[in-house]
Parts: sequence; structure tokens; C-alpha cells
Amino acid sequence: MSEQRGTLDRRSLLKLLGATGASAVVTSCGSMDGSVSAEGLTGGKFEKSISLATAGPGGNPNWQPGDAVKFLPPADIPTSGKAADALAAAGNEKLLHLYHLMQTSRQWETTMKDLFLGVADKLYGAFHTYVGEEAIAVGVMGALNDDDYIASTHRGHGHLIAKGGDINKMSAEIFFKETGYNKGYGGSMHITDMSKGIMGMNGIVGASYYMAAGAALHAMVRGSKQVGVAFFGDGAAASPYYFSAVRSCANMKIPVIFVNENNLQYMHVPMAQTAPTKYISEYTKGLDIPHFLVDGNDLSAVYAATKEAVEWARAGKGPSMIEGMTYRWYDHAGFAGGKVSQDGAMGLPYRTDDEVKQWMSRDPITRYKKWLVAKGLASDAELSKIDADVAAAVTKSVEYARQSSDPNPEAGVLNTHAEGPVKATQFYNRRNVVTRLT
Repeated sequence: MSEQRGTLDRRSLLKLLGATGASAVVTSCGSMDGSVSAEGLTGGKFEKSISLATAGPGGNPNWQPGDAVKFLPPADIPTSGKAADALAAAGNEKLLHLYHLMQTSRQWETTMKDLFLGVADKLYGAFHTYVGEEAIAVGVMGALNDDDYIASTHRGHGHLIAKGGDINKMSAEIFFKETGYNKGYGGSMHITDMSKGIMGMNGIVGASYYMAAGAALHAMVRGSKQVGVAFFGDGAAASPYYFSAVRSCANMKIPVIFVNENNLQYMHVPMAQTAPTKYISEYTKGLDIPHFLVDGNDLSAVYAATKEAVEWARAGKGPSMIEGMTYRWYDHAGFAGGKVSQDGAMGLPYRTDDEVKQWMSRDPITRYKKWLVAKGLASDAELSKIDADVAAAVTKSVEYARQSSDPNPEAGVLNTHAEGPVKATQFYNRRNVVTRLT
């Protein structure tokens, strides 16, 4: 009689081992040299190692306020090397334009901060500042084409300005005026300009992943070679949307660049105490797509990484991920600890004033300005003129907003029905609700 052999699946094997008091580690059947040794499998080779960081802010439950100082970048941007050469090759006109965009973002948001804290204008609504992180938005956008897509976050003013947004319309929207980007409907977190590939800011944490992926898939199907960029913060990496979006884009080779702006702070909880890995970029390294970990306050580093990622995407090779280490100068939202005509928010419980000041000393705009002058690509006089021009444009945008008309009350019930415009013949008032729609 022939011997009959039984088989055990992995779960049954583990149960059997557990019943005998043994412990086991189940691993893959791949051999150490990377070849696959399992019978019936051919051609599978693991050629790329996954290097994990041994030092970084994440995976540290003992993090204390002030520890962000340990991750300060150098005082100056390197003036030589691959990243410096890539940016310098962009040409003087573009280099000055990038500086103009960084200054516009900084001066516009700082002006809005002063207006919110002042008494002359009664501004209201949520406002998430991007101050301190400008090198990421401008560095990324500098490597894109005008028709490429971006999906922003609730902290997206810098993204909009870097992609060519109109600060007159932005200011008007902050004042909730009819001439604003959203005609006063949306305020700070919902500014959109599809004419420039700006799919909009939004208040849904992690929504950018699928928005950028959808736009990029649309471009891929049409063969237009456009790419999509999904911006997200360190906290948004915990969204269940994140890994599924990156995985699906890797499967389908969708031309998306996932850009993590890691400012170490989530909302008010340190990234170090929540992220299990040293860096957010380690979350998806197993998907075998390009990853870039860069100094997010170094315009040249962000630009060079994005340029590579864009070339990879346009070549049909799929997505990539960029993590820029940076630091926001103000609170998560609003202006707790902020003062009129003073940079930075002090006295916040989840960080120390010293770390704020030290990160402010690594101001991405100041560093870029020094880099331009050191390399002989711009003079102090040229950059000072840009500063003055930007200041005048920001002031003009505020006056434009102040002089714009308030939305007509009837507009409140428009754009809310699929069948078309609705006219309100009567309105809500404090005594009764007598709205009649026709």
C-alpha cells in the first residue's frame, strides 16, 4: 500500500506548534541572494534593498517639547552638489521668479495674520498658515508644467500662490467677498482654480491622494503626460486613504507624486509619538517606488527631487514619494501665540519658544536669498526690489478685497440644486423663516 501524505496550511501549522508550546517565525521562501526558490515560481527577483533610517524624529514615545531642535538643517543651503547644480541650471529669470513666489506667499500670509489679529478688519473663519514651509510648495511647482495638477490641503495658500494663484481673488475670498475665488462661499480652506490645475484646498484630511490620483489617471488615459501632485502633512499620513492610494498608483503606474510636508507637529501632538517609523517616507518603501527624503527648507533640494520624480512619472514609470522636513512658525490653525508685526507664535504648550526661534533661523527664504547671492545668481538690490514689489502687490490685494462687494443674500441658495439655479423670493430673518423657492 502506498503511503498517504497529509498537508498542513500555515494557520494549521501555527496552531499545531502553539499546542506543543513551540514558537515560530514564518518568513518568505525567497533565498538570501534574492532569487525565488519556491517550486513553480519563476523570474521573481528582489533586487532593491529597503534601507530604514536609524535616526529620525519618529518612533520616539519619549519626545519632549524642544526636541525638534535636534533635527535642524544647516544654516546655509549647499552651493555645490547635484541639487545646487539642478536649480542653478533653471536660469536666472526662473530663479528670481521662484524667489518672488516665496516672498509673495510669506508676505501675503503674514499680512493676513496681522489683519486677523488687528482691530480694523473683522476677519473670521479658519486660517491655517503655511509660513516657514514655502520652499516645498515653490520647489515642487518650479519643476512642474503649468497644466500639471495639484491637490492641496487645508494649509494650502502657499501651494496656490506657487502654482500661480491670484492674490487679489485670494484676499477677496478671505474677506468673503463676491470677487473671491469662491465668491465668498468657501473662505480659506476651499480656494480652487482649475484653470491652473489647482484642484483646490480642502478640509478633509488626506483627500488629496485620490484627487491627484484621479486627475493623473485621467491624464494617463489621454496620453497627455501630465502629472498629479498630492500634498499632505505628517498627520495625514495616518489616514487610511494614504497607503491604499500609493499602492493603487504603484499597481497601475499612475503618474502621481506624493509630497509629505513633515513639520513634526501634527496638529498639537508630536509626529515622533505617533509615527512608528523614523520618517513618514518609510511607510511605503516596500512598494518599490522612488522615495526622496530632503531638507524641506532647502529650495534646491526640493526642486531637484521633484524634477527627478516628474521625469519618472512622465516616462510612464508610476508614482514616487517626497518627504520634506520643515517647520511651521504658527499654531495649527488660527493665531494663538501670535502678535501683530511679530513673526512666529510663542507660548504654545506642545513646543518651546527656543525651538521656534531656532527653526525660524533656518528660514527657507533667507537661506535661498543667501544662496542666490553666494552663487552670483542675483544681487541684493535685485532681491530687495522684488521684496518691495511683492509688498505693494499684497497691499493692493487687501484694498481690492475691502472695496469688493459683499455677496448678494440670494446667492446663499444658489448652486445647491441639480436642476439649475434657484431664486429665493423671500429670505430668512430673525423672526421667522419665510423662504420660498421658485
